[in-house]
Amino acid sequence: MVRRVRDILVQRAAEGFVGRRDELAVLLQSLEHDSQPVFFVHGVGGIGKSSLLERFLQQARRAGATTVRLDCRAIEPTERGFVRELNAAVGGEAISVEQVANRLGSLSESVVLALDGFEVFRLLDTWLRQEFAPALSDNVRLVLCGREPPVAAWRVSPGWQGLVCPVALGPLSERDAVDLLLDSGVEEAATRRITRMAHGHPLALKLAASAVAEQHGAVLEDAGLQQVLEELTRMYLADVEDPLTRRALEAASVVRRTTVSLLGAMLPDAAPQDSYERLRGLPFVESVRDGLQLHEVVQQAIAASLRAANPNAYRDYRRAAWHQLRIEVRTAGTAELWRYTADMLYMIENPVVREAFFPNDVPIYAVEPARPEDGSEILAMVTRHGGPDAARLLEVWWRAMPETFRVVRETPGSVAGFNCLIDPQRVDAGALRSDPFTAAWCRHLRDNPIPKGQRALFYRCWMTAKHGQELSPVQAACWLDIKRAYMELRPALRRLYATTWDPPPLGPIDRQLGFRSIPGPSLELDGKAHYTEMLDFGPASVDGWLAGLVAAELGVEQGGILDIDARELVLDGRRVGLTKLEFGVMHCLSQREGKAVARASLLQDVWGYDKGSDSNVVDTVVRSLRRKLGDRQVAIESVHGIGYRFRQG
Repeated sequence: MVRRVRDILVQRAAEGFVGRRDELAVLLQSLEHDSQPVFFVHGVGGIGKSSLLERFLQQARRAGATTVRLDCRAIEPTERGFVRELNAAVGGEAISVEQVANRLGSLSESVVLALDGFEVFRLLDTWLRQEFAPALSDNVRLVLCGREPPVAAWRVSPGWQGLVCPVALGPLSERDAVDLLLDSGVEEAATRRITRMAHGHPLALKLAASAVAEQHGAVLEDAGLQQVLEELTRMYLADVEDPLTRRALEAASVVRRTTVSLLGAMLPDAAPQDSYERLRGLPFVESVRDGLQLHEVVQQAIAASLRAANPNAYRDYRRAAWHQLRIEVRTAGTAELWRYTADMLYMIENPVVREAFFPNDVPIYAVEPARPEDGSEILAMVTRHGGPDAARLLEVWWRAMPETFRVVRETPGSVAGFNCLIDPQRVDAGALRSDPFTAAWCRHLRDNPIPKGQRALFYRCWMTAKHGQELSPVQAACWLDIKRAYMELRPALRRLYATTWDPPPLGPIDRQLGFRSIPGPSLELDGKAHYTEMLDFGPASVDGWLAGLVAAELGVEQGGILDIDARELVLDGRRVGLTKLEFGVMHCLSQREGKAVARASLLQDVWGYDKGSDSNVVDTVVRSLRRKLGDRQVAIESVHGIGYRFRQG
């Protein structure tokens, strides 16, 4: 029988797998007919979750099961993104949850669907629990693999008790740790010291096997795991004598995924394909569908070391990556767009902005659609913290559109917080006019229209039971849930309107995220002055907004000569003010840098006119812009028969 190379690779991976006998036995129980439908593998980074998952899936296939493994890191965390990826994996064209679940169940008598990297899927956790998992047929097992244990709702929500099997991964036993080191080529005499130093952590053991300096042993044996991993990474890098590989590692540490084109941008004097191949051969680098990924623990250690030792190089790598991503995203298709969004999210370091998307050290709460019985708790919460007038206004929405409310739960039945998010396109105009807040937002939209095809959302209210509208873990869950709506509506989402009290508790955070106050009188409710805010994501929607947040952090102006916040041109240190129309045209052109923008598109984006309107007004504003640009006026090029193109130059 002729063996394939892939068979040899599978065999070697199996031979290199040590330990985890008990955990593997639990997972193999999922293949039994009467087992739990959901298994949840969890443990700290580098503990071996993915290796265990791959070993289990190998054995499941040998037992006759059909296995489907999806990497959550490469999937847009929305219903459409998940269904699209699952369709691609199982060969279907399903649209609804029921259809894709039926397709999955029809693959064979026993099916395992594994979601690796599940910690990045927090935005979709509730949907998977309430909609997708219940739709699966009883021959399908769902295996979720991530850093965090399942939220309490997976275990205690009505009907779910006893249906989820958690599989927690801890350190390897000393015997298994020694076996791993011996398999990695470490001499037996050195294994005992290394196992004590590495705390039984598989990644630490592998790093130690690759590079261990004797003089560090005693110090590291007394250190915590994170310190051990960081020091082992530095020791490994110290042994990398090839400067090209070291530079490639440093560049790769600042981006979510590494591609040939990104390496070319960050290392312009090196051959990008050669750098890519050097990385691909390293023990802690994984080939994924959209490039290469360093193991997160190692990546963070390298990035932290680079930032401390050479902050200029760290900044330059990030700036070069940002520019390259902005070029590539312009030609990305709908299915690819999420990758670039994820790339931009990864580059954000501003703690205020980062906390809005990735709250640290807070409990993971279930956020789900409100139930009819939640109404009394929601209104009592608003009465207690906002006042009776605020509660009466919100009660109108609860009675008319309860589906606009989502609640945060700490325990089944209790409401720890809520938010109310309204899509004005799906609400009767009379209801919008009856609420002074939504009426004000509608007037602003009327006076400042957005282009056809783009959307606005009204964030009518959010509140927590214990802290009102103050910062808290429950508040973080509410805001994280809003990011779910961002992702679902991109690239059509243009604006988000919200209310704030005086003094606004989230003012500094709002400003850093890009919110701006809407001119006009405040509304007095229950002795508090309420103001309205608006976040305009720009023509490129959420993706362009994220790119702008990274640009601000890096000190890069998206248009090179346009200060978006000040609405001014920046020309050799001089600042030149712009009219509303001049700024609108300049902003639209800079958002589409390098691409021809039709006059009709500018009319829609800036003036809100239909395509049939007179385009001479565009030419007039462009002439005015060119006068203000002076020597830089060549940045706005005329495209014959179409419109204009902006090049930073």
